[in-house]
Amino acid sequence: MKSEHNKLVTIYKAMGQPEAEIVRGRLEVAGIPSVLKYESLGTVYGLTIDGLGQVEVQVPLAFEEAARQLLASTPGEPEE
Repeated sequence: MKSEHNKLVTIYKAMGQPEAEIVRGRLEVAGIPSVLKYESLGTVYGLTIDGLGQVEVQVPLAFEEAARQLLASTPGEPEE
């Protein structure tokens, strides 16, 4: 059974793989593990219609707050 600490939560919904990879990269640089969840059909056909092609960026529950704060800040803006 998966512990509550390791449960994955969606912190961002991207409209396509490139946008999701950028978000994932920002998280990775900050040391926050993440995974991408998507329908393979959207990737194969490159569609972003009615949720097809939408990519969810997910992090472990323990990293949720840090990830949301990071994504809320503007890239290149100094952290306070």
